Parts: sequence; structure tokens; C-alpha cells
Amino acid sequence: MVIKKIYDTKNELATEFCEFLEDLSFTGDDLHIALSGGSTPKIVFDVLAKDFKQRIDWSKIHLYWGDERCVPPDDSESNYKMTKEHLLDHIAIPEENIHRIEGEAIPFIEKDRYSKLLEEKLPIAYGVPQFDLVILGMGDDGHTASVFPHEIHLWDSDDFCEVGTHPQNQQNRITLTGKLINQAKIVAFLVTGSNKADKVSQILHKKEGHEKYPASLVAPATGKMYWFLDNAAAEGI
Repeated sequence: MVIKKIYDTKNELATEFCEFLEDLSFTGDDLHIALSGGSTPKIVFDVLAKDFKQRIDWSKIHLYWGDERCVPPDDSESNYKMTKEHLLDHIAIPEENIHRIEGEAIPFIEKDRYSKLLEEKLPIAYGVPQFDLVILGMGDDGHTASVFPHEIHLWDSDDFCEVGTHPQNQQNRITLTGKLINQAKIVAFLVTGSNKADKVSQILHKKEGHEKYPASLVAPATGKMYWFLDNAAAEGI
């Protein structure tokens, strides 16, 4: 079941998603969340840090990353750095609850290390580590996490993590694979901007050729998938 939530502005989307996250945190159990990079999550992190720092019990939240650029953690392109500056530095989350991908490490060694970490830290469902929530973005080329259309085969990898390559700058990225993403209890896309509208429409309406976009392959086994969209991104649906 795909649930579409459409908002007038990015800020409204961010606030509503934070309330969605707050509701999840009331389950009483630890919550294991895979974060996304990008401009929309940055707005979400700002709202969490400002308005939800006291409303969520951060001691029960464990944070991971759905993908990371292979750069040091203090590099301007690091997803971890962005999250640290916009969220982690402003909330009372225990250091041991932050499980970053080490972008400065050798990529093919790090993807194996992170896979093992996920096996150790996450509950296992049907032999696969299970996140409570995976947050995803989508590029205007239809990529998600760091599985790009030219490497869509990585989605079906038998491994939990793979090394992807950005099609323009050839930068290596560590990414979760479809095996792990589709095992999550909940998957939530956060997509904003008119430059995403065409791909959103193609994917949600399953138009001819949509299968070439990695974002179209997201189909959690639980059936719980949300698309949080602003009006600009949703104009084609």
C-alpha cells in the first residue's frame, strides 16, 4: 500500500514528517532509522532540532545512513557532516546510538564492515536486518539511496551494502541495497521540487519504462510505504 501525503511547502512537509516520526517514537521500543542526505532531509533535521528536541526520547533512537559519499566525515559533501551540523549537535542522543558509514575508509572494505554492523545492531527478520524506518530521497534521474540507473543491478545484490558510483563525477558511494531497504517495516520517501515531478508521476503511475529507475523498485515486504511530497513534486499525480 502506497500512502501519498502532499503539502503546500517544503517546511510544511518537514513539520508533518517530524510529527510522523514523533508518533513512531511512542512505541516504547528502540527505533532503528536509516537516514537520507539531501536538501529535504536537511530541512527536516532543522525542524527536529528546533521543535522536537524535547518531544522525542532520543535515547531510544538509533541512527544509521542509507548511503554515504566516500569522503571524510568533516568533508562538505559528507551526509554524516550535514546530519551532525543540522541535527546531532542539537539533540541529546547518546554517541553509541549513532552508527555512521565511514566514508573515509576503503569503500569495498567499509561496505562489508557496515553490513556486519547492521547484522549486529538490527533485529533480524527472515535472515535480513530490519530497520523500523528507512528514509529515502529521489534524484531527478530516479535514483534512490546511491543506486543510480546505470548501476541498477546493485539493487538486487545479495549483499546488504554495495559500492555505487556517481554517473557524472565517478565518486564512490556506500549504499544500502534493495534487499535491506525492502525489508524495512516502513519506507518513507521525502521528495520536493518541480524537477522531480516527472519521475514521481512515472513511478507512482507505473508508466512505461518506470522500471529503469531505482526508486521504482522500492516495495517493502510489509507494504508500508509513504511518499511525502510538496505540491511542486506532486504536480503530475
